Amino acid sequence: MKTFLAKTTRLLAVAFVAAGPFFTQIAMAQENSRAIEFPDIPGYKTLKCDLHMHTVFSDGSVWPNIRVQEALRDGLDAISITDHLEYQPKIEDLPHPDRNSSYQLASEAAKNTGLIVINGAEITRSMPPGHSNALFLEDANLLNVDDPMEAFKEAKKQDAFVFWNHPHWTAQQPNGVATLTEMQIELMENGLISGIEIYNHSTYSDEALKIAMEHNLAVIGNSDIHGLIDWQYEESKGAHRPVTLVFASEKSKKAMKEAMENRQTAVWFDNTLVGYARFVGPLVESSLEIVRQDKSQVQGIEIKNHSDADFILENLSEYTLHNKASVFVAKAHETTIIQVKTLEVMDSFDLKFRVLNAFTAPDQHPEITFTVSIN
Repeated sequence: MKTFLAKTTRLLAVAFVAAGPFFTQIAMAQENSRAIEFPDIPGYKTLKCDLHMHTVFSDGSVWPNIRVQEALRDGLDAISITDHLEYQPKIEDLPHPDRNSSYQLASEAAKNTGLIVINGAEITRSMPPGHSNALFLEDANLLNVDDPMEAFKEAKKQDAFVFWNHPHWTAQQPNGVATLTEMQIELMENGLISGIEIYNHSTYSDEALKIAMEHNLAVIGNSDIHGLIDWQYEESKGAHRPVTLVFASEKSKKAMKEAMENRQTAVWFDNTLVGYARFVGPLVESSLEIVRQDKSQVQGIEIKNHSDADFILENLSEYTLHNKASVFVAKAHETTIIQVKTLEVMDSFDLKFRVLNAFTAPDQHPEITFTVSIN
């Protein structure tokens, strides 16, 4: 009996050792399944970024390395920890005269990971001007001054990119409506503000999007996370943090900053895409691959979705569908079959869709057209 048990134990041990790589692959697949995925678009890399977050170095609950680990799990390309310059509720427990501390620690944690960490800080003032994030800083300490206008001028001196945070935040705008003040207009006219958050944490602002369009500001969307990403967004259940998509020539700080200055951004939140038409349209087109199944009077078409978005498509073609209503969903990372009633055998034809969960302005959806031809 002892001999039998010994042999069985050895066999089980060998089996577990042999299966080790298999279980490791499963664990890695589960870990990477939460990564946010969008394809590149013609001429640009699509970078997934969260540019507004906090740590214990202001009013957050975690050490900077946790922000790095969360970002890697979410497949992000770039982050900026933007701890408050002026609001320091933990300063007695965690003295830190250097406002660059969270950036330095996050940069060290991200070394050799491929994650871009940007030096940022939140200029935290009452309205006006409210809160703003300054990115690509050389020294955050120099923005920690009494006069808010001088803080923005120092950011400009450091060639930072500055955006207005949560302009619809009810703590500063009780009616939830993003509204420009004379000071914000002055900041924009002097090139001291270049972007605006249209989505923050869990709230969206059509009015902020309108301001962006009217004043040529980069559209920005971020988590503004203070606690844990998993607790806030329940990513294990398929939710995701909001991110800013930056369309850059390459994955680098320099290219990213240049892209943001050129307003080459969009926002992805709650299965919704928002941004300028010149980028949102190409992103949807790059996400969807159209494959013809057969050639008949009822054309079989495969729509392969290579993105994380469940695109809600409205058929605008001159042809009706045989197996779907005029509005249907092309699910993320799946193939959706539609049957198109062309009524005659055709070598090629156009399919046109309106993307209902994408916006290029308040209440405006992008329209995309695919030409379907014989393979």
